[in-house]
Amino acid sequence: MNPLLVILLILLVISGSGLIVFILLHSGKGTGVSDMISSSFYSTQGGTSIVEKNLDRITIVFAIVFFLSIVALMFVYPQGTILH
Repeated sequence: MNPLLVILLILLVISGSGLIVFILLHSGKGTGVSDMISSSFYSTQGGTSIVEKNLDRITIVFAIVFFLSIVALMFVYPQGTILH
């Protein structure tokens, strides 16, 4: 197995798992985990809190890594090159 393939697959699994976790951490309508944490430290009135902004940034980074690893896998193994 190609070492580049292994690295890309590991990146894909880690970023996919991270996306699932951090999307689930987002608050829906003030009932999420991040809202419980931020309500005890910060005032939630007047926009998003620092916790929500950091959660958004982390989620965006995981999404970009996930997308780039899928695109890289398309170039490493184009359609029809993997034998069963």
